[in-house]
Amino acid sequence: MPQSSPDDAAAVQDPWAPREGREPTTLLRAAVRPRMLALLVLLLAAATVCGLLGAWQLGRAEVRGHAAQERHDAELAAAAPVPLGDVLAPQESFRGELVARKVALTGRYEPAGQVLVPDRVHDGADGYLVLTPLRVTDTGGAAAGGADASGAVLPVVRGWVAAPGDADVPPAGSVDVVGYLQASEQSGDGVADGRATAISSAELVGAWGGPIYTGYLVVVSSAPAQSAGLALLDPPRTPGEGLNLQNLAYAAQWWIFGGFAVLLWWRMVRDEARGGRAEASPETAPSPGLVAGPSAG
Repeated sequence: MPQSSPDDAAAVQDPWAPREGREPTTLLRAAVRPRMLALLVLLLAAATVCGLLGAWQLGRAEVRGHAAQERHDAELAAAAPVPLGDVLAPQESFRGELVARKVALTGRYEPAGQVLVPDRVHDGADGYLVLTPLRVTDTGGAAAGGADASGAVLPVVRGWVAAPGDADVPPAGSVDVVGYLQASEQSGDGVADGRATAISSAELVGAWGGPIYTGYLVVVSSAPAQSAGLALLDPPRTPGEGLNLQNLAYAAQWWIFGGFAVLLWWRMVRDEARGGRAEASPETAPSPGLVAGPSAG
């Protein structure tokens, strides 16, 4: 059998041998090469399209979320109130599911404890919430007449005014109140000079006494009626409401795709600067004779 010469073996191209790479260069020089600039234009166009699609999905999330919120508010307004005693007791932890729950109860306002909560926006205008303590006399439901509920204090937001002088005196005597429940806010700067920076039961109990409810009530109606000068508030909302989550997720996905396009170009520039594939050296390049498949045994 004829013996193959070293030249013949070298002429056979080894498919496993590394290909010859480019000469390494700086990132700037690699980035301004025509091929890299063309890729940059292409990927920036793709990132722009992804950004526009994400913005469109965000707009859809706002539109659909606003429509859903309007339907939800209409359902809350039409819902019949339940007795406060059926859902919440004084000093009981406020559950998230109770936000915007419509309840009814009976009590007596304490005008001496009324405070204003400044820097609250209503219909785009800055003003004050009128916050009045209501000494509960009848919660209805399971806790009706119970010692734990009778005499407890419920913070009541009776409405919004543009100026402190617009706040009225609450109705006197026994009052039947219907309103939406809302969770107590985090503590602010306390209660002083007829002002409270937060509707916080932890702070109000020091000024009004207790026991006190851990949430507060946003008035929908009362009998006898209060002054028409107080603007009634919309149903409370939890954070994140007003956006459609599905469209919001689509928007995030499009923006992530756009970011990947830019990162892809940067990765290609970095590889270009490094010279592509490593150049084989005589010392490290495997010999064709050493490349063999599994032994036949």
